[in-house]
Amino acid sequence: MAVFITGDLHGDFTRFKKDIFYEQADLTKDDCIICCGDFGGVWDGSAEERHWLDWLEAKPFTTLFVSGNHENFDLLAGYPVEKWCGGAVQRIRPLVIHLMRGQVYDIQDRKFFTMGGASSHDIQDGILEADDSLLKKKCRELDAKGAMYRINHLSWWKEELPSETEYQTARASLDRAGWEVDYIITHCCPTSVQDELSGGFYKADALTDFLEEVAQRCRFKYQFFGHYHSNGIIRQKYVLLYEQIISLKL
Repeated sequence: MAVFITGDLHGDFTRFKKDIFYEQADLTKDDCIICCGDFGGVWDGSAEERHWLDWLEAKPFTTLFVSGNHENFDLLAGYPVEKWCGGAVQRIRPLVIHLMRGQVYDIQDRKFFTMGGASSHDIQDGILEADDSLLKKKCRELDAKGAMYRINHLSWWKEELPSETEYQTARASLDRAGWEVDYIITHCCPTSVQDELSGGFYKADALTDFLEEVAQRCRFKYQFFGHYHSNGIIRQKYVLLYEQIISLKL
């Protein structure tokens, strides 16, 4: 059995084509690939999106993902929650599965703690409201300036960051696990790691501070995360992934 991990997909699953991810020839549905957020496969509910989700479901492996900041949380909320491998999940397809926030799963005889979400860094010029009568005019003006903005409930959701209930769930899950897991899967990373990674460009928030708490209290082998659109290893145990697909040595 095998576990692979990759970074942001943004609804583009071409890295899982046979001529790119050739390892799939030897995989079965007992094997899985974990996406570290910005899965993007639940975005607009279009026929094209459904096609690609079906394509992914037909692959010889199981696809797992945590949420990023670029997800349609309104659509995600419509999927029922069930238990799988010891934690709460949402099945987008039978074997395309959302690993929810604050959960601990037993996967391939290893414990995985998951905490999706992150702050968007492309909203410096504001969040527009979809029902604003001047929306189109404002968009044209902002586009002409090359501004970075998003539209509430169309391209941005406040649920990109966890709720207080999700933080409580996370602490309770880690309490039950004795604050010891094998791997941590997130979208962003602890504040101190983010500072080291970006030289202070990215600002701390409630989630990066919570992950800093986890980094200090929890015993684990590696934390895998995406979000920053690069690949690298920080302090030997924090693994940043973007387009790479790596095999976890179980």
